[in-house]
Amino acid sequence: MSLLPTAYLPPVQYYSKLIACPEVTIEHFEHFPKQTYRNRAYVYSPNGKQILTVPLKNRTERTITKDIRICYNDPWQMMHWRSMEAAYRRSPYFEYYEDDLAPFYKEKKHEFLIDLNMELMMFINSLLKINVKYRFTSDYEKTYPNVNDYRNIISPKTDLSLDQTFIMKKYSQVFDTRHGFIPNLSIVDLLFNHGPRSLEYL
Repeated sequence: MSLLPTAYLPPVQYYSKLIACPEVTIEHFEHFPKQTYRNRAYVYSPNGKQILTVPLKNRTERTITKDIRICYNDPWQMMHWRSMEAAYRRSPYFEYYEDDLAPFYKEKKHEFLIDLNMELMMFINSLLKINVKYRFTSDYEKTYPNVNDYRNIISPKTDLSLDQTFIMKKYSQVFDTRHGFIPNLSIVDLLFNHGPRSLEYL
């Protein structure tokens, strides 16, 4: 059993855990931490690594993850979509997937972050043909015996070398001739560049 945080367009490292375990628990009751993959993703823009952040509404240090609401004061969905177009329009598979992904940025408005994250993840799982059974925590526990707890390991603030179960292999990226290979970007980077072969890579 693996315990994972919620994540917005999770990184490749996150997906390596999903395919390794048929049953996954998603944390719902932690106090929402700052600067994590829970509401941010990283893509490969023409200028290098770019962050996409989902803005949040009325968050405090005591707000638990399941209660985090998305803020729509700024047109972040449009900005994220334009950033993905700039990053991946030239990739082999962007046009193949864009019509199915576009409604998340042009039509849907989720109230809660965790609902957006889960629906996006289930969508990507279907593209990758990954079948994972999910359940959710019913309260917060600092530690869980006999569980692979990745809540803090999968973080942009944690060095990848500390995750001894994950080895990042290079793959072709649109702008790698400009900036080289950038590891552990959002799963969409792998998907747009390698399409159906992404699962084989994982």
